[in-house]
This record gives sequence, C-alpha cells and structure tokens, in this order.
Amino acid sequence: MTETELFDTANAVTVASFKLAEDYFKTAFTLPTIALNQRGKIAGSAHLQKNLIKLNKQLFIENIEEFKRQVIPHEVAHLVCFQKFGKVKPHGSEWKSVMRAVFKLDAAVTHKLDVASVGMREFSYQCECPDLIKLSAVRHNKVKKGKQQYRCQKCKTVLLPS
Repeated sequence: MTETELFDTANAVTVASFKLAEDYFKTAFTLPTIALNQRGKIAGSAHLQKNLIKLNKQLFIENIEEFKRQVIPHEVAHLVCFQKFGKVKPHGSEWKSVMRAVFKLDAAVTHKLDVASVGMREFSYQCECPDLIKLSAVRHNKVKKGKQQYRCQKCKTVLLPS
C-alpha cells in the first residue's frame, strides 16, 4: 500500500468516525490533520491542541484492518472528547463513553499488535555478571554522551559497552 493510499484510508476512517460523533452529539467537529510519523511501539496518538492524529506507518501497513476498526477511532475519540468536553482524563469516563456509545467499540486503552518490526534497538552492556545486559537506544546515547551511568542491579558495578 502506498503512502497516499494509507493517508486516504486513514482520512476516510477519520471522516466516518467524526460523522458518527456529529450525528450522536448533534454538533460539528473540526477534522484533524493526519500524520504517518508516530514512532516506536505506539500505534497512534492524538495531539489535542494541534488537532492532530499521528499513526505509526509500519504498524498501519501491517495491521490495516485493526487500524480501521480500532486504532483510528480510538484516536478520534480523544479529539472528540477534547472538542466536546475540554481537558479530561485521557482514557476517562468521557472517552470510554465515546468509544462505547458513539463507535460501539471496546474501550481498550492499549493495542495488542505485534511490534517486532518496530521494536526499539538495544545495545549490549557488560558488568561483572556473566550475562550481557541490554540498554535502550535512549540510555545508550546518554552513556555515550557522558550524561549517565547505569549499574547492574545484581552486582552493582557500572555497565560498560560490550
């Protein structure tokens, strides 16, 4: 699927989801901008003040039907809540009611998608223990820049790149 087709699919689902909300609440909502630049293991995120939905392009490609069925409406529900009720708890009662009453969906907070293809890079570190310890790219970069040291939880020695 091309990037244009992904945008078109995401836009169509977003428009349809907002139409359901408009019919339910008898009010007009402002459609958001859609971006395919969500990083990491997160399927999507709603940026309330920017009226923006960010979707993970790789996970979208791998799970188109789940994005259409659950992920995009999940993010739309956040924007609907913000536009209708103002600042509320991210997965609070208002959001749950939009998911259930408006979209007729389970109010699942997290996805269960396989994230192996977008897994974070890990770096091997050594202490006095026989096994290597994996650090995330964020932690590895802090060590490289001299801003942070990490210690083994077992032997308490400073971890060094292996």
